[in-house]
Parts: sequence; C-alpha cells; structure tokens
Amino acid sequence: MESLRVKAINDLSTQSYQPEQDGSARITDFYGENVFNLKTARAFLSDEAYKSLSGSVKGGKRIDRAVANQIAAGLLQWAEGKGVTHYTHWFQPLTGSSAEKHDSFFTIKGDGTSIEQFDGDALIQQEPDASSFPSGGLRATFEARGYTAWDPSSPPFIMEIEAGKTLCIPTIFVSYTGETLDYKAPLLKSLEAMNKAAVEVCNYFDKNVSRVNATLGWEQEYFVVDEALYNARPDLVMSGRTVFGHAPAKGQQLEDHYFGSIPERIYAFMRDYEDEAYRLGIPLKTRHNEVAPSQFECAPIFEEVSLAVDHNLLLMDLMDRVARRHKLRALLHEKPFAGINGNGKHNNWSMATDTGVNLLAPGKTPKTNLMFLTFFVNTIKAVHDYSDVLRASIASSGNDHRLGANEAPPAIISVFIGQYLTKVLEDIKQRVGNKFDEQDEAILKLDLHRSIPELLLDNTDRNRTSPFAFTGNKFEFRAVGSSANCANAMTTLNTIMAETLKKFKKEVDALVEKGEKKEIAIMHVIREYIVSSEKVLFEGNNYSEEWEKEAAKRGLPNVKTTPLALDSLLTHKAKQLFEGNNVLNHIELEARHEIELEKYVKKVQIEARIMGELCTSHILPPAIKYQNTLIENIRGLKEIGLKESTYSSQRLILEKISEHISQISEQVSRMIEARKKANAIKDAREKAIASCDHVKEPYFDKIRYNVDKLELLIDDSEWLLPKYREILFLR
Repeated sequence: MESLRVKAINDLSTQSYQPEQDGSARITDFYGENVFNLKTARAFLSDEAYKSLSGSVKGGKRIDRAVANQIAAGLLQWAEGKGVTHYTHWFQPLTGSSAEKHDSFFTIKGDGTSIEQFDGDALIQQEPDASSFPSGGLRATFEARGYTAWDPSSPPFIMEIEAGKTLCIPTIFVSYTGETLDYKAPLLKSLEAMNKAAVEVCNYFDKNVSRVNATLGWEQEYFVVDEALYNARPDLVMSGRTVFGHAPAKGQQLEDHYFGSIPERIYAFMRDYEDEAYRLGIPLKTRHNEVAPSQFECAPIFEEVSLAVDHNLLLMDLMDRVARRHKLRALLHEKPFAGINGNGKHNNWSMATDTGVNLLAPGKTPKTNLMFLTFFVNTIKAVHDYSDVLRASIASSGNDHRLGANEAPPAIISVFIGQYLTKVLEDIKQRVGNKFDEQDEAILKLDLHRSIPELLLDNTDRNRTSPFAFTGNKFEFRAVGSSANCANAMTTLNTIMAETLKKFKKEVDALVEKGEKKEIAIMHVIREYIVSSEKVLFEGNNYSEEWEKEAAKRGLPNVKTTPLALDSLLTHKAKQLFEGNNVLNHIELEARHEIELEKYVKKVQIEARIMGELCTSHILPPAIKYQNTLIENIRGLKEIGLKESTYSSQRLILEKISEHISQISEQVSRMIEARKKANAIKDAREKAIASCDHVKEPYFDKIRYNVDKLELLIDDSEWLLPKYREILFLR
C-alpha cells in the first residue's frame, strides 16, 4: 500500500488545471459590484437616508435608528436583486479570524404569511454568543450575551460561496457589560484619537484641516503548496508549519524564484482570488514571486486604515477558499518552513488630511515642509517612547519563529530614515547655541522637495532589514506577522501617535504662551524630540550580531519571546497610553494580555503534541524498519564470511540511525513531561513562560535536528512525510 506521500507525488502528474477565466473584461467593469458603497447606495436610498449614511462614513456621525430602517430597506432591495437570501454581522473577534452567524431574510408573520424582511434593528445590532469567544476572563462561560454593532465606516458586501450569497455587515463586537471583545472597536477609537490630536497640530499650519485619516497599504506574503502534499503533512494541517523537514539541496540561495515567471497553476489561482477580491472592492495592485520557493506576495492600493484592515482579513479568507478550489493550500503562518524566508505582512502607514495632504510627504513651501518635519519627527518620537508596546502588538508564537531570521527584522524596534533625512535631523540637532530665530532661513525653509522629488528618484536606498522604515511618504512597519490582523499593530501605532502629538502641542503652546513665535517654538520642540529619540534611529544591517550589541548599549529592548513581550501591556505607561486616549481601559488591556498568553500556550501545546505524534507514528516506525534491514544485511554479510571492512559503512549508518532513534525517543518523552507540567500551571503568564522556556526552547530544535538527520539516512521509499524538495518545488 503506497503512502500518502507517494500517492500525492504520483497524483501531481495527473493534476488537472482549471482553465483561466475570460480575461477580456476590464477590472473597472466589475470592481466593487458586490459592495454597497456610497455610489451604489445613492440609487437605493432616499435623500435623507443617503445624507445620514454619507455623514457617518465620512465624518463619523451617528445614524438615527429611524433612518436605519430606510437604509436597511435599501440594502434589502439591493441584496435581493443580486440573489442574496441571508445576512450576517461580520466581525473580528480576538481569535484572529473573522466570525459570522447567518440569518435568512425569510420570516413568517402572525397570520402565516411568509415574507422577506430586514429592518433597522437587524442592521444595527445582533447578539452572538460572547462566552464562546476569547474574553480574557471578562465573560464567564454561563454569561453568554454579547453584541455586534454596525460599523458604517466599512461598507456592507456580498460574499459568494458556490451558489450561496450572503450579505455581510461589518460590525464591532462588545460584551454585555460594554467591554470590547474584538480588534475593530479599539482600532476605530484609536483612529478618532489620532484624528483629534493630528488636526490640532495641523491647524498650526492650515486652519482648513478638519480631519486626519490614517492610511494603510499592506503587503501580504504567503506560500502556496499542493493540497495532497499538504494533507500528507499532519504538522501543516494541525499547526500551519512544518515542525520537521531537512533543508533541500536547493533552497532560495540562487534567488531565482524572486520576481520570476509565475507558475501556471499558481497564476490561475491568483487570477481567481483577484477577481473575487475586485468584486468585493479590494483594490489589489501587485502580484509577484517572493524570494523563497513557492512563496508569493500581493499588495493593494492604499486605503483608510479601517477599510484596509477589513479588506486584508477578507483577502486571507478568500485565499484559503480559492486555493482549495484549485486543490492547493495557501500558507499564512509566519514560518511554514525552516531555513528559508518566513511570511510577513508589511504595514505601510501614513496620515492624510481632508484637504488632500499626505502629512509624511515633504512639501514645496516652508510651511508644508515644517508640517512634514513635525509629523515625521513625532512619529520617530512615538516609536522611541513606546517601542515596547509596539513590539507587543506584533507578538505571537508564529512571529517568534520569524523575527530575526531570513530577511525578517529582529525583535529590536528601530527606525530607518535614510542618509538625507538623517543629515537634516543632525543639522537641526547641532544648531549653534541650540537657538532658532526668525531669520534662520536654513532651518525654517528646509527645501526638502529639491532633494525628495515627488515623482522621481527616492532620496535614499531602502533598508529591508529595518522593522520600521521611512520609504519616501510613509513608514513601513515590516515586523507584522503574515497571519496577524493588521488592526492590532495599527491600533497601537495610531494611539502612540495620538499621545505624542498631544504632548507636542502642549509643549509648543507653553513656549508660545511665553512669547515665542509659533514656528520657532515648533522648531525648539522638534529639536528636543530629535535629541531624546535619536537612539532608536539605525541605518545599518539589523540582521547583524553587531547591531544586537549596539542596541544593548543604547538601551533598546530586545525581547525575543511572546510571553515576555506581552508584559509591556500591563505597565503603568501602557495603561495611561490606552486609557488616556479612550482606546482600551485597564480591564480590557489585562484581558487582551491574558488572551494572547492563552493563544501562545495553546499553539505551543499543539506543536508539541503533533511533534510527539509524528515521531511515534511517522518517524520512528520507518527508522526502526530500516534499522532492522541494515541489521539483517550486516548479519548476512557476516554469515557468508566477508571481512568486517566490507560492511563497515552499513555499520556506521546503523550506529547513526540508532543514536538518532534513541535521542528522539528520549527527548520526546522529556518534552511530554515538561508539557504536562506547564499545562498544570494556573497563572497564564507563568504557564506561557513555562511553555516557552521548558517545552519549546529545550526540545523543539533538538527533536527536529535528530528527525531531520534521519530523513537523510532512511531509505527514501520508506519515509512517510513529504520532503521540502517535494512540497516547495513540485507543482
């Protein structure tokens, strides 16, 4: 009987590729056709309802419940016209994925008449079971009530799954007692906090600015592998990554996969998920091969953060479903394969005013350049002051495998700004006598636009090793993990920016009250911020050991594991930060800390269990079988009287195999005992630390080393798990 591995490899040769969809239609012909955006809403709503919805989307105004009935009626008419039969409140619980509970429009009236119905109450609020989602102790199992509430800032959309069509209404998720239980509500609060603080600072330069929105362009990395090979790897199925696997002779060292020709089967998959994404209004722009074999990336046009977060979560769901349709699997784990690049999700973040100005783009006048410099330096200051909280926002068991390995930034949070802007900040810092005056044209005019052309060459090279890099008109937060909800990192970034801008304004106003001219006061505070945060700036190779040593000298934290990184959420500084900006109260922070610890423990436990199971059922049986084959071979050669030197090679192989078998058996037994002890710990933090320090760190790599060595020694026909060379290169 052939193994799953052999069957999967044999089936690849008979794999039938789905034909490409007709590419004659322009993307603009169907883009957003399944989205109830303002343009679509105009045709289905009264003037009153449209004005109310538009005011909520653009200005965050509350929608009256009476008007909600009109909006719901328009939504129903639009959805039924497209064959929709059900609706759901689509939300983002702290599981890390989206959630939905479908209800039909169908109902029966008191007289037995059946009708299709959808009213304002159903649009605005639903009641899912809050006890079944992570709450960090906020909800007991028997306390089930929770609420989803409509978020008008993100438009409703229709999700098509085969013949079924469901109207999805983006919502926030809160407990019965009002605490937030999702990623979306804190994100919206952080955006409002950042908007308020940024507008007040913008008004120093332009009184016409009344709103500032954060923008986000994410870059999603992922692997694509054959479904049958995936199914033959229980570790991929259970944990999303390969816990074993020897490096193939060829990995990514030739760098021939990067930007190479997209394989036909993958291309068909990409075209399929892109078309679905376009219909959902996801503005995908770029697709390409990434550095590692079987790794790819896609990226959209920038959007406002809230919508961009929704679109990324939607896309990850689309990728999974469409990949299955093509008998493929999309892997979003941060480190599916050892020894090659992991998956990141670079978050390109900026701020834009309602007057059309990107606050992180240098301008053409002294006033706009000073505004750019203000927000640029405040961002650096925010990252410096709250690097620990920013590090916590990207902490996960998957990202622990990735950070600091194979072209992923390290756990040290630093900022790259390039040589030109470094010189600008150095010039400001080194002002003679630390004084600025009204005639100081060199500083106040700062003709940055001459060195940073808007549409031509960038002013500096890019630094792909930096976790937080300035790339011309935005900052790229490269340390975010590929499977993460962008909302977590963006909530933190918006909040630390809001806090820093509030302090900035307070300090500038204090100088102005003392008689300092506004522009001079701004420059004084900017200089103070440059001096106080310069140690977070680093232009070199973040991968190097030298940088770790230098960062330690500077006092920059280098927290490499999730359990310790999450500690920063419980500091007095963090509680002041999030409570002071009305983003998360201390109870919600403590709950999230516990939830993330629980996630970490569960994932380590799952990986430990699958390692033990694989060793027992997939690794040791063929190893012992081959061991017996060698024993019989040696015995036979000895019996016919051959010299010992003629079977010394077999004996050497046998000794190696026997040693690896012994090591695996011993290490797995110890790991199981350590896992049981860790599992018995009640305190969430202590359990997470024990899972890391006593289960993962001492045993995972040791067991893997011995298993991977066996993979090289055992007869290939006997090895049960698909090998890296097969998973990564066979299509």
